[in-house]
Amino acid sequence: MKYMLLIHQGTTPLPGSPEWNALTPEQQGGVLAAYQALNETPGVTPGVRMQPPEMATTVRVQDGSTLVTDGPFAELKEAIGGYCFFEADDLDAAIELAARIPAASMGGAIEVRPLAER
Repeated sequence: MKYMLLIHQGTTPLPGSPEWNALTPEQQGGVLAAYQALNETPGVTPGVRMQPPEMATTVRVQDGSTLVTDGPFAELKEAIGGYCFFEADDLDAAIELAARIPAASMGGAIEVRPLAER
């Protein structure tokens, strides 16, 4: 089964932010190493880290008109900061991997969603 792991940043410090800079170099290195290990896990197709939600543009179409607004649609605590794909034997394996993603223990959450079979 293939899963998409959506990384909801929550209050997870992002590199370059004041919260990130408040971490010790050892803590920063540990977070970066954990993400690197995740990307090297068999069955994982790495995704990409996204820019902060403030950089988003939201598009809606109402009554045939395209409406464009700056900023995210979701609340910041719900904003997706990145993603990856994982091919696993079962949901338990995907949950185990999700628990290793640093955002899960640093104020964020990981949404594990099975991909639809064609």
